Amino acid sequence: MGKTINIFSYLFHPLFVSIYAVLVFFFFGNSYFTYTEIYLIIIQIVIITIFIPITFYYLLLSIGKVDSIMLADKAQRKLPLLIHAVLLFILIHKSITFESCPQLYFFFFGSLISTLLALIMVFAGYKVSLHMIGITALTVFTMALSLHFQIRLMIPILVLVLCNGFVASSRLQMKAHTMWELVLGTAIGVLPQLGLLYLWL
Repeated sequence: MGKTINIFSYLFHPLFVSIYAVLVFFFFGNSYFTYTEIYLIIIQIVIITIFIPITFYYLLLSIGKVDSIMLADKAQRKLPLLIHAVLLFILIHKSITFESCPQLYFFFFGSLISTLLALIMVFAGYKVSLHMIGITALTVFTMALSLHFQIRLMIPILVLVLCNGFVASSRLQMKAHTMWELVLGTAIGVLPQLGLLYLWL
């Protein structure tokens, strides 16, 4: 497959995982939201988890705090991860609340825990794969939706499992991570989502 597989590193960049999760929820879940509410939620997610982080990224790039959107340097990850954690906290506190949508609330709560764990690992001197955190969290969430709503999502889940392998392979091929960093990222992405399942599944 050569360098073609590297497209998965961009397609499943951590910035995009939140919107993928929301789209999976509204497309496959038995949603009780109106179309207007769905559009408003999607717009909020896009602004808080994509547009604002990208704006901060270009600000950090302009002042020399980061040099790549992939954040290959451990030291460059601290501020972006902290900003992302703050934005996720705002999201679940003001927008995607437990009362309004518990399934998405716990997904983003799990994402917040994963982000904080990744930040702690950076301060401890370890770099984990943020790509694997995102894609594995999305996969667990999709499996949980299948169980929660009692719907068969074999094809989407199979596609996501395959994408997990493609993302991991692309990160290795790009020499962005070691195998150990991919394993750590997988664990940090999966465990918070699994730990919160009993609260809403």
